[in-house]
Amino acid sequence: MYARSWSRPYGEGGVGRSSFVAEFGLWNDEQTAAAEQIEAGLHDIDLVRVAFCDPHGLARSKTLTSQAFQGVLRNGMDFSPGPFIFDTGHAVAVDFQSGDPGIGVSEITGAGNFVLVPDPLTFQVLPGDGPRTAWILGDEYLRDGSPHPLSTRHVLKKIAARYAERRLTPIVGLEAEWYLTRRLDNAAGNSGNGFGLQGAAPAVEAVDSGYQFNGDTAYASVAAVTNPIAMDLVALGLPLRSMEHESGPGQIETTFSPMTALDTADAMLFFRTYVKQSCARLGYHASFMSLPRVDSFDPSGWHLNQSVIDEAGRNIFAADGIAAGISTEGKSYAEGLMDRARAYCLLSVPTVNGYRRLGAEHSLSPTRIGWSFEDRGAMIRVVGGGSSTHIENRVGEPCANPYLNIAAQLHAGLEGLDGFPGTTEPVRVGSEPDARAETLPQSLPEALDAFRSGPAADLLGNPLAACLVKLKESEAGRYEAWAAEARPTGTGTTEWEQREYFENF
Repeated sequence: MYARSWSRPYGEGGVGRSSFVAEFGLWNDEQTAAAEQIEAGLHDIDLVRVAFCDPHGLARSKTLTSQAFQGVLRNGMDFSPGPFIFDTGHAVAVDFQSGDPGIGVSEITGAGNFVLVPDPLTFQVLPGDGPRTAWILGDEYLRDGSPHPLSTRHVLKKIAARYAERRLTPIVGLEAEWYLTRRLDNAAGNSGNGFGLQGAAPAVEAVDSGYQFNGDTAYASVAAVTNPIAMDLVALGLPLRSMEHESGPGQIETTFSPMTALDTADAMLFFRTYVKQSCARLGYHASFMSLPRVDSFDPSGWHLNQSVIDEAGRNIFAADGIAAGISTEGKSYAEGLMDRARAYCLLSVPTVNGYRRLGAEHSLSPTRIGWSFEDRGAMIRVVGGGSSTHIENRVGEPCANPYLNIAAQLHAGLEGLDGFPGTTEPVRVGSEPDARAETLPQSLPEALDAFRSGPAADLLGNPLAACLVKLKESEAGRYEAWAAEARPTGTGTTEWEQREYFENF
């Protein structure tokens, strides 16, 4: 007797295809070398989670055996386009059964597969007991080897390449706030759930009383959860700088040292995913929703720190002399951000809930478009001096798609470097704001209007811009239909938002 071999005679790429990656030249030398190292060590791995980022900023994945991953690494893997079709509540927003789904991507018709090709440079072996598991991000491609028009990671790669052509490198620093709560039960919240109908949000309680900003005792109340996560992130190679307690009960701010744009976006996606899953294993719940519907919570933001260095390693935002503020080039970059602030707001604040933060009392979140030195009430805060000079954009919410949020900043900044004089003066913020300053959108529908009428296709391409409009129209429309029937009172977070965002984000 003998053991039957059930191995497939062909790789994931199909009959006659030796390597999807090689056929279309999808990797550079660094990726090829990294793939060889992965292959040499796969005997120490049991499972590999192959993931990508959907338009909403959520990681979608399949878990493979290490044997199956051997073929997938160089051949790619078929994925359904569902994450491009469903809105945040899993309602069908893009009519894939129509002869023309209306976004200019024929492969969406009939929900045809796309090919996800793992990026060897993102391979991580996850800590923990149980099966030895690795995690790797992939890039989306069509069957002809061209980048998928709906891939947000490709958008960021393209804008980073434009900087590289000019021998410039954008540097981005992460500063994200999130909430840690304790779960009260393990109910799945599936009652009433379905396509466009999210079940009950997790029942939680606060882990501390909050409102002792940066209190050491407040941090100690969460350290049993956050410290092990911090050590895991460091062990995984992420440049973690700090974990600190913010104002709200169990509100944590996490910061990372500056990285290149793509590394920053990859890190943000992994960080959010890993934090949520680590907390869940311990009976806690982590949420990057901006303002959960929990008593006394304070809005959370995502502050995106930015600078640009030239080929000599010089920070082009640095003015002559430490006290000189910011260079003309830095002001031009900031002017580009301000010029596109309304049109690109949807990419930084993509949810109904995120707009509850902008202008909220004591949140130091912006409403007016402008820049200022060291003023946390400004949309754009210029920080530091000399070689450390950088811009902090304070608009974003922590659950935004990291590739789109960062790409929008870099695209607008490059337009500023190319076409703005760098002469705008700082705005007055605080008790007497400059009434002449234009305001940011104050709701998802308003942001959608600005996005539709703006130059989004220049950054995203027509298909992705059209897809995002459909996804966000569906999300906003479902909320408005609910609100018309439920008639919520006040300005606080609604039950609909809590169901829609608290668990998934």
